[in-house]
Amino acid sequence: MRTRFAPSPTGPLHLGHAYSAILAHDMARAAGGEFLLRMEDIDRSRARPHWEAMICDDLAWLGLAWDGPVMRQSERMPAYAAALDRLWQDDLLYRCTCTRRDIDAALAAPQEGVPAAGPDGPVYPGTCRGKHCGGLPCSMSPRPTETHLRLDMGNACGCLGHRIDSAHGGTFGLPFLETGPAHPGDVFTSRDDYLTRIGDIVLARRDMGTSYHLSVVVDDAAQGITHVTRGKDLFEATRIHVLLQRLLGLPTPLYHHHCLIRDEHGKRLAKRDDARAIRKFRDEGASPDDIRRMVGLA
Repeated sequence: MRTRFAPSPTGPLHLGHAYSAILAHDMARAAGGEFLLRMEDIDRSRARPHWEAMICDDLAWLGLAWDGPVMRQSERMPAYAAALDRLWQDDLLYRCTCTRRDIDAALAAPQEGVPAAGPDGPVYPGTCRGKHCGGLPCSMSPRPTETHLRLDMGNACGCLGHRIDSAHGGTFGLPFLETGPAHPGDVFTSRDDYLTRIGDIVLARRDMGTSYHLSVVVDDAAQGITHVTRGKDLFEATRIHVLLQRLLGLPTPLYHHHCLIRDEHGKRLAKRDDARAIRKFRDEGASPDDIRRMVGLA
């Protein structure tokens, strides 16, 4: 078993992070496996070295020791470019020059029964679908700073549809959820579900050259992750990740989607919740065991 914790160094760790990290760490140690640490720092406008240092210090204080060196996404751009080139050659990507304002305007009058938002934000209406780079690898033309690269979800479904349909009883469901919550909406029953509920997601942002969805899939494979522990808020995103794993020929880990740590008003914690930052509790005299009790793991 090999698990990982992959925070973004854009703010302090809070109780929700601690819960997820402890779960992944304890799961690996109980099975005699490995626990890895990865910094998802592709957002160079927000990632800061001092946040990374604080995260590592807080994890060590919690008693969580990771195996091997820390992986940093900012150092892995060639791996993401290679994955993009493969998808491009398979005719699964296209250029998109739409701004957020363009997308909002196109979605101003949504069709009845079609959701306006999916796991990756507003469901893209396909305005730029079909644009190409004249046969050149997508990493060469256009430059990532000039345009987004989107996954053509229709082509992706067509690429995988026959294999998935025949393997899983005639439905287009991806069997990614081995443990965790289950409810009637867990399995998409048709390709239209992927088109209308997820849409053509961005796989390379113009200001990054990659995206969270692409990077996390490539990195989990590179690190040999066998089990992913993440919050329920990423349940829908897991559909995207398993789809990309199938398209890129990468292994699919087992996913466990845990409950979220919420504040007294029922709102899930976010980076801006400094009042619940691990460092604040440390400064107030809390112990690692206190933190475990706060998140229900002691």
